[in-house]
Amino acid sequence: MDKQRAAPPGTAVALRYDGSGAPRVVAKGKGEIADHIVEMAREHHIPLRHDGELAELLSAVELGREIPEALYVAVAQVLVFVFALSGRTPPRPGDSDPV
Repeated sequence: MDKQRAAPPGTAVALRYDGSGAPRVVAKGKGEIADHIVEMAREHHIPLRHDGELAELLSAVELGREIPEALYVAVAQVLVFVFALSGRTPPRPGDSDPV
């Protein structure tokens, strides 16, 4: 008899990048918490990028901490995607309107 395994709950991670240092993890969660993070992002017109593997890796980063160097390239690709969608340019150190 085959047992069907439920899909693992979704994972969501929110990042903030202000142009100095590396992006920081500002929210993370699984299941209902992940759903709430996604809902809040949509309500605030924050672009979403679906990448389960990257979300799992980022979810290991403590809240408020910068992402590890090993994830710079993957997160940079996400930031390029976000800035392209929003029609904005990446912030530079000293900008007064961070993402």
